[in-house]
Amino acid sequence: MKDLAFYDTTPFDELAWPELNKQISLKSPALEIFTDFEKTQPMVINSSMSAIDAEKLMQTEHVRLKFVVNSNNHLLGVVSLEDLNSREILKRVSKGENREELSVTDFMRPRNKLKSFDYSDLAHASIKDVIGSLKNSGYRHCLVVDHKHHKIRGIISASDIARSLQLQINIKSDSSFVGIFKAIQH
Repeated sequence: MKDLAFYDTTPFDELAWPELNKQISLKSPALEIFTDFEKTQPMVINSSMSAIDAEKLMQTEHVRLKFVVNSNNHLLGVVSLEDLNSREILKRVSKGENREELSVTDFMRPRNKLKSFDYSDLAHASIKDVIGSLKNSGYRHCLVVDHKHHKIRGIISASDIARSLQLQINIKSDSSFVGIFKAIQH
């Protein structure tokens, strides 16, 4: 093992910045706010995980949404931290279900209930187009599929858009696309 030397930081006062420090606006290409799974690994959770463990894991990781996959890494659905909140678990327990036996699949939104944009359409759209298309959906996330390669290519997150556009909204309560649309109108 190699020992690394420690240096005094005092002489350094400038931060390194990416060379392409782009300003994101409503006119920017939609791909600027798209999480591309060819560049960023999707956040997944195994379908066999208990709902209680999944909730703890997501809270620890500060993650609001995970893709539920089977043992072959095929998408079954998505589960959000909201879906797993203790109140939802307690509702199931009050109906006689065993708390320890509840899994993420009991709370996930199955793949056949999810909507998405096509990657090729998104490649020719602006951020404003995305927000306008999703403003009345109530969604906080929207999948992006690549029909050409038959893959789920990525995801668009309302909170990522709000952060990129530096909108002053409450991420916990207003981070649906309708919240972003309202913030832009003001």
